[in-house]
Amino acid sequence: METVQTALWVIVLLVALAVLFDFMNGFHDAANSIATVVSTGVLRPAQAVVFAAFFNFVAIFIFQLSVAATIGKGIVEPGVVDTHVVFGALVGAITWNFITWYYGIPSSSSHALIGGIVGAVIAKAGASALVAKGIFKTVAFIFVSPLLGFLLGSLMMVLVAWLFRRSRPSSVDQWFRRLQLLSAGAYSLGHGGNDAQKTIGIIWLLLIATGYSSSADSSPPTWTILICYAAIGLGTMFGGWRIVKTMGQKITKLKPVGGFCAETGGAMTLFLATVLGIPVSTTHTITGAIVGVGSTQRASAVRWGVAGNIVWAWILTIPASAFVAAVAYWVSLQLY
Repeated sequence: METVQTALWVIVLLVALAVLFDFMNGFHDAANSIATVVSTGVLRPAQAVVFAAFFNFVAIFIFQLSVAATIGKGIVEPGVVDTHVVFGALVGAITWNFITWYYGIPSSSSHALIGGIVGAVIAKAGASALVAKGIFKTVAFIFVSPLLGFLLGSLMMVLVAWLFRRSRPSSVDQWFRRLQLLSAGAYSLGHGGNDAQKTIGIIWLLLIATGYSSSADSSPPTWTILICYAAIGLGTMFGGWRIVKTMGQKITKLKPVGGFCAETGGAMTLFLATVLGIPVSTTHTITGAIVGVGSTQRASAVRWGVAGNIVWAWILTIPASAFVAAVAYWVSLQLY
């Protein structure tokens, strides 16, 4: 009885740690949802975070749990996972999120979590315990999602420029200040739909590994879904202000029409990835879309040095969080 009680308390603490990661995900990635709408002056920051948080949670009613299934069953062999692996994965992801938030670097919470899982699992059982198909799909979209965001954002900008070529700039600006509310809402839906499911997936992985859920179950328990969507929404409400400035103004200067095109291109990418069950980075996606919009004006409109620093953060995310996770896994073994 004492062993079961102890195991239950460990699980409760790990679930709390996962929810903390989810909150930090929303906090860290709030910039992705609101940077463009704030930087163009369409909404004030306080309005924007409440607006984005609402749509983060509403995503619970829109998307199937395909991404949660990928994290829960498609990244590593479930039989390898235990409480030490989950602890290591979460500590690795949270540590990297905190470091990049502190320095205002828009890195990927998603890939920090993937890196954390990979690092902890390799520390325990080696690379053979990873599911190659799931890892490949996730790693491929490190490159695909920003490129797709870039392509869709730039195409949207070209299309809008052609459609409104005879309109007065002041009239175009007025229209797109309204339309940007739609695009920002759509992007926040995609953010909530893809990112909340990653935490749902790791809690589900924990419950399967410890026997509190069956691997035959088609979906995770309802309480995990509600808690994770609520946590990411609350995280977004608190906002990651250090990153908003980088995303909204340092990469390229945006007007409402550019903000609309970037958010719409990014939202389309996120919707596609979520339907396909691919855990992608909302940071990568919106950065690619913003760069795409800026590059349609002229190449010099994009501050390529800033964009290059962001890409370096992307490259380092998985190995850095994997290393921290491996260390945390070893520490966890010494503690209990």
